[in-house]
This record gives sequence, C-alpha cells and structure tokens, in this order.
Amino acid sequence: MRSVIATVTDIFIRNVTKPSVTLALTTTTQLREGKPMRNLRLTLVGLVTLATVGTVSLSAGLSANAAPLPTLASCKTSINADEYAKGKLTVATDTPAYTPWFVNNTPSNGKGYESGVAYAIAKELGVKKSNVVWVHEPFNASFEPGNKHFDFDINEISYTSARAQVVTFSNSYYDVQQSIIALKDSKIVKDHTPAILRTYQYGDQIGTTGLAYIDQVLKPTKSPRVFNSLADAASALETHQIDAIVLDTPDGQYMASSGSGEVVNSKGKNIAIQVGQFPSTGEHYGLLFQKGNKLVGCVNAAIAAMKSNGTLATLQAKWLSIYTSVPVIEP
Repeated sequence: MRSVIATVTDIFIRNVTKPSVTLALTTTTQLREGKPMRNLRLTLVGLVTLATVGTVSLSAGLSANAAPLPTLASCKTSINADEYAKGKLTVATDTPAYTPWFVNNTPSNGKGYESGVAYAIAKELGVKKSNVVWVHEPFNASFEPGNKHFDFDINEISYTSARAQVVTFSNSYYDVQQSIIALKDSKIVKDHTPAILRTYQYGDQIGTTGLAYIDQVLKPTKSPRVFNSLADAASALETHQIDAIVLDTPDGQYMASSGSGEVVNSKGKNIAIQVGQFPSTGEHYGLLFQKGNKLVGCVNAAIAAMKSNGTLATLQAKWLSIYTSVPVIEP
C-alpha cells in the first residue's frame, strides 16, 4: 500500500507551535503485488495537536474572492501588463499529469479537463493557444510562499484558508465532493439512507476532510476509527475492521478502480466500490497564483463566463463523466 512521505508524528512535531497549518502530502509510488500505484494527494487541514485534530472545518473550502469582476474586454487589453512573461500565458502543473485531468502526460495537447480549462481561460482572455506556455511545478511547492515562475498553477489544488494566506486562489473551476468507498459485498452498498448511514463503522486518515465529513455531517453512532495513513484505512477496509472510508470523489474513484491495487483480496482482485458521493460542502479546486497577483481578477471573469456559457459543464461532461456519473446520496 501507499506510504506518506511524512508521518503524522513528524507533522505534529514540526507544527505544534503553528496554528491553522494546512499540509498537502503526496504519496510515494510503491508496488503492491507487482502493480504500480498512482500518487494520490491527501489534504490535511488545520493540524495542531492530537487534541485539536477534530476541529477541522469543512467550511474552509469557501473562497473569499468576492471583489467585483473586471470585464473580459478590459482584460484583453490589460493582460500583457500582468503576465509573468509578456505576451505569453504561463501555466504550471506537476508531472506526471494524470488522466482525466490531462492525457498522455502532455498538458499542451488540450486534452483532459485541466488542460481544457486552461486553454478555455486563455481563449476568454484573448490569448492564442500558441501563446500558452506550460511549465513544471511540483504539487507541494506550489502553495509555498514566495515568487512564482508562472501566471497560475492548475493541479487539483484545493482551496483552504491557510493556503490562501500565502498564495492567491481563483474561484472554483471544479467543486470537490466527498464519497463513500466500501467493499462490494457490504450492506452499505444498497442500504445508505441518512438514518442507516449513521449506524456503520467508518474509518479514515487522521486530519483529512473525509474524516471531518464523517464527524461533522454523517455523525455516526460509532466513533470513526482513525489511522495514521489512508493506506492503513484501506487495509482495515480489506479486513472488515471498518465498513467504509469517506474520500474525495476523484481519489475515491481511483481507490475503487480495478488495477489500482488499493483494496484487494488475497488474489489481488479489486473488492472495493464507490457507493456514491455526497452533495458539495464548498470544497473546490482553484487556480493558484502568486500572492496578490492582479491577473486573478481577469481569470475569475473568464471562469464566470465559462460557467455562464456552459464551457465548464461541457468540459466536465467530456472529461469527468467518470466522477460526475457517481450517484449523489444524501448524508
């Protein structure tokens, strides 16, 4: 199974004096029964001490970008003054870049949801496709404070108020929902009314938004079992120690997919299923900018136009049907 780069103990030691710290850990790619596993990102929110881990708030996903938006016409004439490289729109992401966000690890081909969003924004701002330049930015480095070598980073980066203290986020270009992952033969697959959902034994990684959703929204009658890593929670699911894990829909879909090696039986066969996803709580992905970057206003205007004219919905239907087709269930 996957092992996180930093242990929970290390996180507490490094951050015990820093309130409201937000950490995003990428997991290393390892082999399980000879199968490579994709790197997944897990957001740990507001970790201070063991006594305060339970105070993670799901409302932290709400963006604070409430300023009036400039017109796209004005943005088309002013954009050159705000670009990192004049005459070019410099867009960053990590590598490898995974499907369905990108295709063939080639952000510049316009295929995949995030590649499509970047080029659609460029179009709204009057930037030719040939003037969009892609650069590499590691996920963990993107939300560190300091100067950036790009206009914005598009890389499944969740908005949090803590990150927004040192970088600037755009408005949402994709709302992230939490989902339930269980074993295929589990009772929860068919029995998941709001009342019955409260009766199951849940488990999750310490400090995640999934665990916060269990505590704050599902409010089960049994205290959720808390693990040091999502890999440990997945192992507990395999061995029937817990009934379900709550995980954001994209990562949950991967965990439940055949060939992922995340939750398998003794023969290496996938035994997990994504039961359904819950309504949005405001958690979302935003484009990331250097703190105070003036370009964010024009990008927000472009995103607003794309929501209004159906561009975002079209891109989601084309590239994210694997997620949007997951049935919504009521908590």
